[in-house]
Amino acid sequence: MYTRRIFPVAGVLKWTRRHIFLFLILATIPVILFDVVGLKWLYVPWLPLGVLGTAVAFIVSFKNNASYDRLWEARKIWGGIVNTSRSWTIMVKDYITNDFAEISIGEKELYAIKRELVHRHVAWLTALRYQLRKDRPWEMHLKNKRSNKEFRSRTFKVCEDEEPISEIIKPYISQKEHDEIFAKGNQASQLLGIQSKRLKELKQKGLIDDFRHMEMTNVLVEFYTLQGKSERIKNFPYPRQFATLNYIFVWIFVILLPFGIMGGFEEIGSKILNELNAESHQHAESVIHNIQHFITKHFVWFSIPFSALLSWVFHTMEAIGENTENPFEGGPNDIPITDMSRGIEIDIRQLIDDTDIPAPYEWKNHIVM
Repeated sequence: MYTRRIFPVAGVLKWTRRHIFLFLILATIPVILFDVVGLKWLYVPWLPLGVLGTAVAFIVSFKNNASYDRLWEARKIWGGIVNTSRSWTIMVKDYITNDFAEISIGEKELYAIKRELVHRHVAWLTALRYQLRKDRPWEMHLKNKRSNKEFRSRTFKVCEDEEPISEIIKPYISQKEHDEIFAKGNQASQLLGIQSKRLKELKQKGLIDDFRHMEMTNVLVEFYTLQGKSERIKNFPYPRQFATLNYIFVWIFVILLPFGIMGGFEEIGSKILNELNAESHQHAESVIHNIQHFITKHFVWFSIPFSALLSWVFHTMEAIGENTENPFEGGPNDIPITDMSRGIEIDIRQLIDDTDIPAPYEWKNHIVM
């Protein structure tokens, strides 16, 4: 439904602003205890923390790669649906003729059959995208996060959540077929079954010969395959043991990070302070000298922005991987299957010179609708 969300820095900062404030607080508390309260022993050596950070970076990278693979595989599947839909339409347009018919039918009746098959294919696309947009239990924890809910409610809406499938699919199929597919579970599979049944009827009437019937049946088999691949990604989540442990490890690193950075900044401040003290006998006391002395004495406070920055980088990368796990749930960076379905519909209906073709979805807030 949506494609290529333009996510500028301002958008990322707005999306993660609550965590940025949290990271600043987490970085400030240890500095207060260290510098104000005087707990100078309250720090973690950088060596073990660096090893932990390296391990967390590898884990985050693994999750992001796996999540991107799921996203890219989903995009390739729907690229296959685009190409195969065009092939199907060309076959419908050129294979259904009176060449082998015992009783020829008129051009208007032939066109009606072709239009019927193409419209039923649009109904299949509609049913499939609605099935892929249905919420799964493992997707709800992401949708219910405050930042994601806020972004969705203010920026865009998911068409499949707003418009019932029965009303959207009704213009493309007969009432009998409409009642038939909704009497069963998987509407997309039922529609492909009706297509196959209709091809058999056309073959019996001689409007399609054996070879053409076999070729068109193979295309339907390919649609079943592409549908199954989409359902596999939709119905099998990224393993929770990896996702949960990854989340825990990132937060362990985020919490310990300020304690490791403090020591380094304290050493820098001490070195600068020693240099100032060594040079103090050569220069008269001044306001600037006193300010420099105060800053270097409390140089550890500069660890706060650096600690918050590093925490934000690790956490944001983890959040990006988490929000990429499920490419069909309806997020702004997911596969735009609604927009792609509309594009396929326009393309294939133009191939048969159909009328009343809908317009493409428009962009809204950098999200195509």
